[in-house]
Amino acid sequence: MTPLDHLRVVLVSTRNPLNIGAAARAMSNFGFTRLRVVAPYDTAFREARSAVGAPELLRNAEEFSTIADSVSDCSLVIGTTAVRTRELLHPLKRLEEGAPLIREHLQTGKAALLFGSEKRGLSNNDLSHCHWLMRIPTADANISMNLGQAVAVCLYELIRANPPAEGAPAPVSATAESLERMTAALFEGMAASGYVKRGSEAASLEKARRLVRRMALNPEDAETWTGAFAKMALALQRNRRNNEGG
Repeated sequence: MTPLDHLRVVLVSTRNPLNIGAAARAMSNFGFTRLRVVAPYDTAFREARSAVGAPELLRNAEEFSTIADSVSDCSLVIGTTAVRTRELLHPLKRLEEGAPLIREHLQTGKAALLFGSEKRGLSNNDLSHCHWLMRIPTADANISMNLGQAVAVCLYELIRANPPAEGAPAPVSATAESLERMTAALFEGMAASGYVKRGSEAASLEKARRLVRRMALNPEDAETWTGAFAKMALALQRNRRNNEGG
């Protein structure tokens, strides 16, 4: 297994199966093999004629119903965005800046590179699963790229990125699955404390998820915080029940 095998290309809510096929072809061109698809609009994507030279890669694509499941084994999750006029709540890096960081991470851990649907891209909820975001520096007059082209450009930049310098090994990061457990425990504590107001549950969960990912925790620290948050949530819930009963 090579470091390139540690990358998961994740296509979220893709509308056109031909674009999935084009992404698979680009992956095959540059030596990447792990394609994941989240809630595609057309379930017949495995027969896409655009996957020239990559039919096996397309047949082996893993299908998921949620982003959380699709990135659960990854310790780095990067979302792609054309930015436009939207307000971003994550660090944003240009492709040439982000690619070497991803390549370095792939030496020791798994990473997921997320691409959104052709029509809307990645939603704020989708982006809440990411550690940071990356954009392709396109011209202002036409910033949106075809999905297959965007995948190809990103993967090309990844394989040409300078390899990490020799030295101390990169630290091992907690997986997305572990961070999602920590997020759930934190959110439960936030709700039990009264911090989460009625009607703001979804926004508060996204905020908790972004906060957890900014902490850049290793597996042991993530488990420690998860246990601590769970204990605090239980204590708050117990106190509230006692107060209501009294």
